[in-house]
Amino acid sequence: MSDIIQLLPDHVANQIAAGEVVQRPASVVKELLENSIDAGALEIKLILKEAGKTLVQVIDDGKGMSVTDARLSFERHATSKIRSAEDLFKLNTKGFRGEALASIAAIAHVELKTKQENDELGTCIVIEGSEVKSQNVVVTPKGTSVSVKNLFFNIPARRNFLKSNTVELRHVTDEFHRVALAHPNIAFSMFHNGGEQFSLPATNYRQRVVNIFGTKTNEKLVPVEEATEVLTVSGFVGKPEFSKKTKSEQFFFVNNRFVKSPYLNHAINAAFEGLLKDGYHPTYFLNLTVDPQTIDINIHPTKTEIKFDDEHTLYAILRSSVKHSLGQFNIAPVLDFDSDANLDTPYNYKNKSGKTPTITVDSSFNPFASSGAAPQKQNYNRQLKTQAHWESLYVGLESKSNDALNNFDEVTFESEAKTESIFKSSEVSPEKTTYQLRQKYIVSTIKSGMLIIDQNRAHQRILYENLLKQLTSKEATTQQLLFPLNISFSTSDIAIIKQLQSDLEFAGFQFSDVKDESVIITGVPVGVPESEVTIVLEQLISDVENDVPDQNFSASDLLAKSMAKSLSIKTGQSLNADEQEHILNSLFACKEPSVSPTNKTTFITLGVDDIEKKFM
Repeated sequence: MSDIIQLLPDHVANQIAAGEVVQRPASVVKELLENSIDAGALEIKLILKEAGKTLVQVIDDGKGMSVTDARLSFERHATSKIRSAEDLFKLNTKGFRGEALASIAAIAHVELKTKQENDELGTCIVIEGSEVKSQNVVVTPKGTSVSVKNLFFNIPARRNFLKSNTVELRHVTDEFHRVALAHPNIAFSMFHNGGEQFSLPATNYRQRVVNIFGTKTNEKLVPVEEATEVLTVSGFVGKPEFSKKTKSEQFFFVNNRFVKSPYLNHAINAAFEGLLKDGYHPTYFLNLTVDPQTIDINIHPTKTEIKFDDEHTLYAILRSSVKHSLGQFNIAPVLDFDSDANLDTPYNYKNKSGKTPTITVDSSFNPFASSGAAPQKQNYNRQLKTQAHWESLYVGLESKSNDALNNFDEVTFESEAKTESIFKSSEVSPEKTTYQLRQKYIVSTIKSGMLIIDQNRAHQRILYENLLKQLTSKEATTQQLLFPLNISFSTSDIAIIKQLQSDLEFAGFQFSDVKDESVIITGVPVGVPESEVTIVLEQLISDVENDVPDQNFSASDLLAKSMAKSLSIKTGQSLNADEQEHILNSLFACKEPSVSPTNKTTFITLGVDDIEKKFM
């Protein structure tokens, strides 16, 4: 029998490694930006075409590479940060020109131009699918420029799995934000299809957050500072009143590297306990500094997940730090049992000086004086005059009341006004056919047994079909607002709203202006409360970010699903009999009553036979 195990060729091995490192254009952006940071760059420029599918170019002014380093950077297992296995547990860099470039070069056309400061000429290397096409001497400025063209050109199956340009650009923007937030001392710029998306100068951390997420963010931030032997925490958390229904503004950086940690996220939620409404999430931009030997960042290929040696201590320190900041800046409510609210100075008298009360005494008054005394006589006359004044109010009432008692025909009695209902009810009240169970399910009887409806999913289906009909027919009714709504969003969120603006207008929204960081709304769809407009738009942005439709998918369908999710009756909401009947009848008038817009079951039936089996 012949041998069946064989070594893979280098180009195949590189393509397999690329599958772990490079999943989409955003993965290439992350690797190249981190390489530029490790090269000591002070200014980094990112250039994209077709959301990175056609071109991803990163230009930096770092220290550059020599001819030998430039060539070795595309070899597998080549790195500048590891000399022994122990170095894996004390990493301070992100990875300088090693391993990632080999994976990228295996599935794209790569052109590298680099020059060190003391060299007169630089090096240009062109690689296509792990094969070096050329290596020449070129004139180039100090630093490095890496161009990655035609991603997945030799793996069509992987390229077919890429989403639309809008979706891929969103992922690239997220990676750009993460790297830029971690390094505010470096200037970043980003261009897409020739247009400038971001221009971030080197500045402090607070200003970097404001430059990315808009000027309105500045008033939302609460600083957090805490230094211990185990952990140093710095950064900002958002005020509770500015919390969002999405998790788009939650950033953890451990030793200047973005990480995802549900455990530490729980610590932040614990610090905000009692301050957030249900379904809302806190905003935070926190930098954690720990000993590199106490963490392991190599448990995931993208290094976004991390493992700590002592998670319980970090949890307690982080939660206490955030709670301390919220209390220090009077964000969290404080109970003071020592002060008495009755002793507090009223607001109207805060800046007024106290006045000494004046007392007037009638020195001539003598209670034992004779009745003929002049002062007493004046007081007595004053009393008689006052008594005559109030007694005059009842003049004539006695005679009228006596006449009324003698003539019973004129006696009238006051009673409450009797108002009849607009809809006259029948003498026999109709039998109740629906019941609400645990404020979540609507139970009704049918011929074959029992019907149980999930009120939230059913209402989503009803709203979804109505909204989709309005969007496709473009006949939505708009309700004009008395005062326009001015809602602030980040730059990336505004880009999504601009993309969906025409569909939103077909749904019934009216925009008077869409600025760089805010939108002004003058009309909303009928049935959408003014207080729910912000929630609807935030939910829509979140759905575009996460569920993100493909290019063959309808934007109207996504909008209808998102609005139905925001406006539907929630679990826990009490419904009267008429509302229950309305949902029941409207659901079975839908085209697809059995499933919600997200393909979840809306109702189940229990036949009489199924019920009888329970009693056997």
